Amino acid sequence: MDTNSFSLKGKIAWITGASYGIGFAIAEAYAAAGATIVFNDINQELVDKGLKSYAEKGIDAKGYVCDVTNEEAVRALVKQIETEIGVIDILVNNAGIIRRIPMIEMSAEEFRKVIDVDLNAPFICAKAVIPSMISKGHGKIINICSMMSELGRETVSAYAAAKGGLKMLTRNICSEYGEHNIQCNGIGPGYIATPQTAPLREKQPDGSRHPFDQFIIAKTPAARWGTPEDLQGPAVFLASDASNFVNGHILYVDGGILAYIGKQP
Repeated sequence: MDTNSFSLKGKIAWITGASYGIGFAIAEAYAAAGATIVFNDINQELVDKGLKSYAEKGIDAKGYVCDVTNEEAVRALVKQIETEIGVIDILVNNAGIIRRIPMIEMSAEEFRKVIDVDLNAPFICAKAVIPSMISKGHGKIINICSMMSELGRETVSAYAAAKGGLKMLTRNICSEYGEHNIQCNGIGPGYIATPQTAPLREKQPDGSRHPFDQFIIAKTPAARWGTPEDLQGPAVFLASDASNFVNGHILYVDGGILAYIGKQP
């Protein structure tokens, strides 16, 4: 086996919404594997925050302001990246939002917003990069899916609908463009320990775990939350030549939650 097949040297990777969190961790791994990092975020403040974080890690990333739900803006950004840096080899559709609202209390406008960011934007971004990938003869598209691509839960109707749709968009991009040596796969993170989920893991005044923390640990065979670093190896694999015959697959990085029915009460 040629371990160089895991190298991303000479590749240009665009990770959407990668100023921090999971997107940043994936970009960091890609940089370590040799890729040139390009990222965008919704405003200049977040882009500047991201650029500072990348610089602290010694990564020369290029950051741009772009609303990935705006098709015209995305087309313009892809053209700018191709002009300034080169053709995008790897696209990671990472940008996403969640609104935790009971379905009957959620407005159609709120539902559409989640669908727009979590499903329409990956369609728009993939559509923008595929023509140049076809011309180049190779490309990797990685969609950040979710366990909610498979499961439902209270208050996340829009998010689950979007992530379920993203799973099928992943399979359809594979179906349409696999013959052009384009691989489109998904990563489905489990519950990941990030600053956003920190309040759910805080110890209670009596020293016990937060109830949600207890719930996640009990449902996870690994008996822990995931870390952003847990996603780095799978993300590099799916972006590299090592996965050239892996297509239309969703790789769940969830500590085994989807395989487990849970402990008997």
